[in-house]
Amino acid sequence: MRVLIQRVKTGSVTIDGVEKRSIGAGIVILLGITHGDTINDVRYLVEKSANLRIFEDTQGKMNLSLSDIGGDVLIISQFTLYGNCQKGRRPGFEDAAPPEYAIPLYEKFIEEFKKTSLQVVTGEFGATMLVDIQNDGPVTLMLESTQR
Repeated sequence: MRVLIQRVKTGSVTIDGVEKRSIGAGIVILLGITHGDTINDVRYLVEKSANLRIFEDTQGKMNLSLSDIGGDVLIISQFTLYGNCQKGRRPGFEDAAPPEYAIPLYEKFIEEFKKTSLQVVTGEFGATMLVDIQNDGPVTLMLESTQR
């Protein structure tokens, strides 16, 4: 399981031309799920994402977590995080889990994040979305559950 985390001033997602959901200061998480991912991967990445110290303290150092600042979270499913570009010019997505496997883990990821008491909003699994991200810093980090 992979998450691409972006620290943001604001973020929103538009589906079918209608802005569905938006957040203020916090993080946008692009979530990729692969074959073999489990609830343990979900729990690890939720805990890591919520507590990663990427927000500035009063001295301007990245010393505060999303939980510390009470920030918002926008979670977007992103199968292309498992795109393989090694051969040819068209990415292959064999490493991305199929929807029947990925959807329950995506929903569990959202459910686990909501347990943190932070405001959580989401995109829509499988939808074509326009994601507006006002990256703050910019700060962008990739986490993988295999790195625990």
